[in-house]
Amino acid sequence: MNSDAVLLLETVNFAAEKHRNQRRKDPEGTPYINHPVGVARILSHEGGITDIEVLQAALLHDTVEDTDTSTAELEANFGPIVARIVQEVTDDKSLPKQDRKRLQVEHAPHCSRQAKLVKLADKLYNLRDLNRCTPAGWTEEHVQEYFAWACEVVKGLKGTNLALEEKLEELFKQKGVQL
Repeated sequence: MNSDAVLLLETVNFAAEKHRNQRRKDPEGTPYINHPVGVARILSHEGGITDIEVLQAALLHDTVEDTDTSTAELEANFGPIVARIVQEVTDDKSLPKQDRKRLQVEHAPHCSRQAKLVKLADKLYNLRDLNRCTPAGWTEEHVQEYFAWACEVVKGLKGTNLALEEKLEELFKQKGVQL
């Protein structure tokens, strides 16, 4: 087995262990691990990304934010580049939600290309998920607000990956949101 395949399997295993008791907010309570795996797949399958560190960061992108994982733990296990990419896309959960959302919009243009790729794929996955199935307790207005906010984040990521950006633009158009 080649070393990239081994690295990806180790990374998937780590993420699966960290997210093992988490569920998505959809009515089915989908296992959370489906999300980071889906984000990595969007990058490779639709974005044409083969950079192993970007794919690893996609698999790990929510571990620091949503589990007991530290950046130091990621660095020890996966190296400084993967840890940095994950850190760049991690929200500070000690801040109120509105501040976190505002900071995502403000920080997006200043992220590394690697972090921008993860953010694009993450937004694409989440918006498709919202179209597929509204989370429990979300109104249509809440969904529309999420699309409008996601569009503001994506504006700061433009020029990173045309294929992913075109797919996002199509989703925004369907919701009447202008990129």
